[in-house]
Formats: sequence, structure tokens, C-alpha cells
Amino acid sequence: MTMTMSKIDKDADQIDHKTCRYICDAVGERLQQSMRPEPALSSRLQQLLDEMQRREGDRH
Repeated sequence: MTMTMSKIDKDADQIDHKTCRYICDAVGERLQQSMRPEPALSSRLQQLLDEMQRREGDRH
């Protein structure tokens, strides 16, 4: 009998996929609103990233 009650308790704590997705989306929207945009990369760092991407493209 204890096992059955335990299973019922666990099932009652679960939420459906649609509700879970709604909660995740709402949290994501609030995080986006509260987070500051990242500053632009320095020109040197951008040059290095561009060079890295160029080299990776050359290898493929």
C-alpha cells in the first residue's frame, strides 16, 4: 500500500509538457529583459575571431 501512495504522490507532483513549456518560455523572457546586452568585441578580438573562422573554413 505504501508503494501505491508513493507513486500517486510522485505523479501528482509532475506537470504536463504544455505547462512546463509555458513556464520555461516565461522564465526565458524575463531573463532576456533583465540581462544587459553584451558589449561589442574589441577590434583586436574581432580580428582574431575572423582569422580563426577563415582558417577553419580553409581546412574544410
